[in-house]
Amino acid sequence: MTAGMKRLARLTHGTLGQLSGASAIAVAALLVASPAAAQSTDSNTAPKAEAASESGFDIVVTARKREESIIDAPVAISAFGGETLKSLNARNLEDVGKYVPNLTISRYGVGNTAQAAIFIRAIGLQDHLITTDPGVGVYLDGVYLGRQLGSNLSLQNIERIEVLRGPQGTLYGRNTLGGAVNIITRKPGTDESIEVDAQVGSRGRINGSFYADTRISPTLAVSLNGSYQSRDGVGDAVNIASPSARIGEQNDFSGRAAAYWTPTDNFSILSSVDFVRARDGQSPYRVDIYDPVAAGFTAATQVRPDDSGTDVPGLESTSLDLFGASITAELKLSEEITTKLITSYRQTKYTGGLSDTDNISRQSVFPETGDAEQVSAELQLNGEFDAFNFVSGLYYYYENGSNESRPAFFFGGNSDYRIQQRTNSYAVYANGSYNITDRLSIGAGVRYSNDDKRATARFSSFAGPVTRSARYDEVTAQGNITYKLDDNNSVYGTIQLGYQPGSFTPRPFGGPSSFNASPETTATNYEIGYKGRITPNWVVLLSAFTTTYDDRGLPYSFINANGFNTVIIAADARARGIEAETTVTFGGFKLKGSLGYLDSTITRVNSLPPAFFPTGGTPVAGAPTALSPDFTGAVTAAYTYDLPSGSITAQADYSYRGQQFGQPVARTSEIINPRSLVGFNIKYENEARDLAFSVYGSNIFNKVYDQGRLDQGGFVGVVVSNDRSEFSVRLTKKFRQR
Repeated sequence: MTAGMKRLARLTHGTLGQLSGASAIAVAALLVASPAAAQSTDSNTAPKAEAASESGFDIVVTARKREESIIDAPVAISAFGGETLKSLNARNLEDVGKYVPNLTISRYGVGNTAQAAIFIRAIGLQDHLITTDPGVGVYLDGVYLGRQLGSNLSLQNIERIEVLRGPQGTLYGRNTLGGAVNIITRKPGTDESIEVDAQVGSRGRINGSFYADTRISPTLAVSLNGSYQSRDGVGDAVNIASPSARIGEQNDFSGRAAAYWTPTDNFSILSSVDFVRARDGQSPYRVDIYDPVAAGFTAATQVRPDDSGTDVPGLESTSLDLFGASITAELKLSEEITTKLITSYRQTKYTGGLSDTDNISRQSVFPETGDAEQVSAELQLNGEFDAFNFVSGLYYYYENGSNESRPAFFFGGNSDYRIQQRTNSYAVYANGSYNITDRLSIGAGVRYSNDDKRATARFSSFAGPVTRSARYDEVTAQGNITYKLDDNNSVYGTIQLGYQPGSFTPRPFGGPSSFNASPETTATNYEIGYKGRITPNWVVLLSAFTTTYDDRGLPYSFINANGFNTVIIAADARARGIEAETTVTFGGFKLKGSLGYLDSTITRVNSLPPAFFPTGGTPVAGAPTALSPDFTGAVTAAYTYDLPSGSITAQADYSYRGQQFGQPVARTSEIINPRSLVGFNIKYENEARDLAFSVYGSNIFNKVYDQGRLDQGGFVGVVVSNDRSEFSVRLTKKFRQR
């Protein structure tokens, strides 16, 4: 239980030495570089606050589980307000991933568009089976979402989204090796009005949503949100007589109801329920055939790249049913001390599947269903004094879920499976900061986590079901120091330890001996940063980091005689990089941008499962990590022209992701080429700011790009992008209560 504390004490020595001279020089260069290099965003709590936040200093975040300015938080963080998300035409979490440095979001899992494989600083998970855990935590109003299927949430009723980069093992705990994404919805009673939003556009786009916020009494406010999103598909299931959906089709319903009760000044209860019902087409998916010897590719097997060649009814469509409920009770014990209880229940059910070929050979066909339910409870005790504040808590998490595939085929043979897992997790944590002077502050935190997993697998290559158990525990900690150069500029340094429990083999077609648990992963992150206003209209956020990972669990997939295998390889790895964000305003112009550089590689392979790998192409030292582009960047330029009756804002945006690999191997067959996306938004808003009309375009040059590549020996399964070019109009009307 003291291993993490010993690691922290041992690693504090020589912290800055871990950051290379090249990184330090690059940070200095960025400080004086062109202000078009980065971006920062704002909250949308009120029109005046939105305008004032252009400087970046009025952004309020909860990265440390308490409200504070983004400038004061000693962590690399990006924040997006609700109005900013609308201007970027961001409909879901995948769209947000286009504008944050060193953030990549893919949809490889089981062909379902609700999948969000989130990677921050090279850490993430592109699989989805219940025995695997994501490396980036997604939180909805403080509630952890344990599954990646269902986490690609539609962005309605959003106050802001925060993306924290780097291990968050102290305050957020397990499965935040890469970072955390906080989604914060609007609290009832903060904007008493009814807002309706409608969109109509190309590709059959029809979106509609409403948000109603009112007070039932002086102490009780309620809100209700509903949303519908629909779009035509991009391909067809050519070998199914009457397909239930086109490839890439979208038909999604979602809703949320919340109540905020404040019977006294010292006590409040926030309760909410939400649901998602999606009936979509399979994500676009193709197969590239190649000669393993010559490494040369031939044409894809489909008639068109977006078509599906399967003859198995049902694989052309996917579904998601999600329900969640939470209660947050807060009691102010004194002027300084507050206690908070967050409880939640969530349930996810889905269908999906992929087919790698047509009805002739049924090379690899697996329809899939899955479900998961989770219960969590967190009790906090928090204090805020003149020079000292702290956050502490007890945390419990329970999850039970399963995945099943039948009838599944592999080169004509049976490839059915069912896998189930139950998880119990406990944690206790404390984190605090102290202002030594008006300019100098320090912070530290510690967390103990305990995870107990029990999994059962039934595969066609097994004689019967096999059950395994594993228990993990770890102490993680963090320390930071912040120095204010003046009222507008500060620098910080931090050390963060992260932890992730091990995983059971997701697809153990090698037999019962291949179904085992991987070791836990620990991470150590050193980071320095700068946050501030260089000139009155130029805000810059900079960070440079280096992170080492011990026994990082790397999912690796391949085929053998029994089926399509996915195993967990334990390897040491390291990642280092630089991130820059900025906002520049002058007159009616506003320029925002982000830039990220990432160098991530495997340094040593510690353990390999039983030797049933195909020849060549297994992870080795020096190989790149998966879905880790070397460069990420985005630029948004906007100009607002005031009219006697309102204003017109014209905005253009650009997003770039560099070359990356589909798996942690340096195979040319798994290279994902760079991609660039361009969009625009032209909005008229009346003087009262209760009516807006927009014309916008997303991915206007219709860039079709790979999101994932997986070499399966002679053919490569490729998940293709589904966010095709769209041109639409949008009308938003707000009816304020009088």
